[in-house]
Amino acid sequence: MHREIQRPDTSLTSVFIAGLCLLLTMESVTGAQTQSTPVNPAQYAYPALGATAERKVDVAWNRYYDCAGLEGIMTRLHQAFPHLTRMYSIGRSTAERPLWCLEVTARDVGDPARKAGMYIDGDIHGNEIQGSEVVAYTAWYLCHQYGQNKQVTALLDKRVFYLIPTINPDGRDFWLHQAHGSSSSRSGVAPLDNDQDGLCDEDGADDLNGDGHITHMRIKDPQGRYKPHPDYPDQLMVRVKPGEQGQYTLLGSEGIDNDHDGRINEDGRGGYDMNRNWAFDWQPNYVQRGAQDYPFSQPETRAVAEFILQHPNIAAAHSYHNTGAMILRGPGRAGGEIKSSDERVMQLIGERGEQILPYYRSIVIAEDLYTVWGGELDWFYGARGILTFSNELWTSKNLYKTGQSASQEQRADFLKYLLLGEGIIPWEEYDHPTYGKIEIGGTRKEWGRIPPSFLLEEELHRNMAFTLYHAHMMPLLRIVDVKVTVLTEKLHEIWVTIENQRMIPTRTAQDIAHHISAPDIVSIAGAQVKALSAGKVLDRFFKKVEAVQRRPERVELDAIEGMSVARVRFVVAGTGPFTITVDSSKGGLHKTQGRLP
Repeated sequence: MHREIQRPDTSLTSVFIAGLCLLLTMESVTGAQTQSTPVNPAQYAYPALGATAERKVDVAWNRYYDCAGLEGIMTRLHQAFPHLTRMYSIGRSTAERPLWCLEVTARDVGDPARKAGMYIDGDIHGNEIQGSEVVAYTAWYLCHQYGQNKQVTALLDKRVFYLIPTINPDGRDFWLHQAHGSSSSRSGVAPLDNDQDGLCDEDGADDLNGDGHITHMRIKDPQGRYKPHPDYPDQLMVRVKPGEQGQYTLLGSEGIDNDHDGRINEDGRGGYDMNRNWAFDWQPNYVQRGAQDYPFSQPETRAVAEFILQHPNIAAAHSYHNTGAMILRGPGRAGGEIKSSDERVMQLIGERGEQILPYYRSIVIAEDLYTVWGGELDWFYGARGILTFSNELWTSKNLYKTGQSASQEQRADFLKYLLLGEGIIPWEEYDHPTYGKIEIGGTRKEWGRIPPSFLLEEELHRNMAFTLYHAHMMPLLRIVDVKVTVLTEKLHEIWVTIENQRMIPTRTAQDIAHHISAPDIVSIAGAQVKALSAGKVLDRFFKKVEAVQRRPERVELDAIEGMSVARVRFVVAGTGPFTITVDSSKGGLHKTQGRLP
């Protein structure tokens, strides 16, 4: 008997149905297990060097945060690390935004107010936004590395950090949330009549095509002096050669004549410069553009100044700007205030910064950049004796790691091959009310002055590391030795040696010259001990002493220099225990016990 063999159905429909049945069967067996045991990627991650794997506050450092985002990061850090942090506002901006400060130190190790203080701020110019991320990253790193990294632990045990991510929150949010170019706007948002026509902020740039960016305008013109770049026609314009016919005239930034005065974009929001509003070497607007009516006229600069005055323990400061890869130090004008010994310390710290920060140059503002009147850095040093740097963040040298600033063509290649075209705004036609048919295009506001996402975290960490090195060099005192020698049965000499283990003195030469902070005081006290004479030791071998004229129980020292020691001698009568105290505004409060025979 013949039996016909049944062939399997190989149609696509039958295959799909069979596969679906198999999948449903597998899900019915394994589904409960899959749903009940979700995978935690962190448990399979191996941490890279540079940050702890245990992160109580997880932050993506490859993006930029507005003021609410920065506040959220600091609030979460404060909640996660209450034993290390305090969070408070030091004042309010023109638009009543708080100027948040996160104070970071080991709060259960010593009195925070008696530790040498490091002040750090960012974003005094609204468009220089990555400075805020550096400050926030520094706070995040310090909190997470305390107890994990020996150097960070030692820093927070002995130092206090005052971290203010933005001292221009109005300008920051204005730049982030409104249409801008990469270089606008440095200002805050207080109204200002830039063109002296009796109106304020009436003719700023306009986002004509509604893409969220202020780009450039061009118009076709055979007598124009520009043409598209032959290799990058959608990105770059180049000047035509002599005798060559042009194709375009450039019309400047995107905008219209809002106030009908025959000019475009001449009076945008604000227009002043808060880094020209400080009460040291200040000059009025006709000398220093953007200075405003008088020093500290702006609530933001005034709030910072009042905070600094309330914290005499601050021995060092950093302010973060962009761009140009510069480690700037004062003075801001030729012949400005700088003492040679202070300049040498700044120079040495800056040289280390050049090693930590590739392509950065440590330079003097007045000599190597331009003149600044009434700058923040000059007030910190000139008026308060605080050794301060301003870092200009980012350089196009980082695009290809060549050590040379990237050409326009190299920048175009970077946009094309590394950002895959992101950042380019193609030219498109627009009917302008004044110029007629024009074209609008260029690059996004995020391109040029701030790093792209994958290069941002490196920039944050390197600048943070330089800040921590600067903080490490703040004065660190210890009483090395207290030696008692017998003069007579009832008289004794007590020789005290105090060491400054770091490069920065307890008082800078500027501080001493202008009597900014109190001198360092070495004193002796004891119930049955009376000081009869005291003085600073000038020569320990020949026992030369510069005697005090009054109050022999204490000796005032101008400073305890960096990487050196100071010695004091007391001649006392009595017996029993005594206490030696070293009291220094920036070097802290230190005590040790002794006993007379």
